[in-house]
Amino acid sequence: MTVRVAPEWLALREPADAAARSTELLEPLRAWLPSGPLVIHDLGAGSGANTRWLAPRLPGPQRWVLYDNDADLLALAAAGDARTADGSQVAVETCLSDLTRLRPDDLAGTSLVTASALLDLLTADEVESLVDAIVPAGCPALFTLSVVGRVEPHPADSWDAEITAAFNDHQRRVVPGRGRLLGPDAVSATARAFRRRGWTTMVRPSPWRLDSGRPSLLTRWLTEWCEAAVVRRPGLATPVEAYLARRGRACEAGELRVAVHHADLLVLPGEHGVVVGEGSGQARQ
Repeated sequence: MTVRVAPEWLALREPADAAARSTELLEPLRAWLPSGPLVIHDLGAGSGANTRWLAPRLPGPQRWVLYDNDADLLALAAAGDARTADGSQVAVETCLSDLTRLRPDDLAGTSLVTASALLDLLTADEVESLVDAIVPAGCPALFTLSVVGRVEPHPADSWDAEITAAFNDHQRRVVPGRGRLLGPDAVSATARAFRRRGWTTMVRPSPWRLDSGRPSLLTRWLTEWCEAAVVRRPGLATPVEAYLARRGRACEAGELRVAVHHADLLVLPGEHGVVVGEGSGQARQ
């Protein structure tokens, strides 16, 4: 799997990501972690934002193994200064690798597998392969910030729903040589895959809240969201041009707010009697 992401985009979104990630999943996660040094594998690590957010919220010492297929991003991640809850520096290793080829042996001795903004970029077969690599390790896995297909702009516009649908279609596009991406269906598909293997799943919302406090991110997200919709449905080009003009004026006036919904998924080895449904936030026995 080859996905190139610009470092400036990762830097722009990092504060919004940090504010969005669910803290509710940290307590059950920490309860599952072993005492003593932790070995954490971060899949699709990018520039290391996941490490910077999660490491201070977990006990130390920690050794992180960062996987990505972009050597420049891995170099940025390795140069970071992530610290654990007790202030000690995180030990970091990098692995230039296609994470869809991850095997169980790669995760031997792992305390936690984690990834951010990854699942929606995978196909169903790639998710199954990922689950098959994690399950033999018997360690928890935390997947954060996967899109779920819902966007809520305020104030509303008559074109919101059609652009959202076109964007979601784009997220589910077929990639030659790989298959159809899961896009907004990724969290549900991944949770089902783990439950079929007898694991417990917990899902919590992690929405971006974009407004005039993050104008650069709001503007870039809005533009790229619309561009993806037009790629999927070229007939939207003219109405989207007018839509972006209206939204641009609202941005400049500080009137536009958007909730871009994501979900975080925690999976734990074994059945524990409670499964939290995808996106519902409600537990069922």
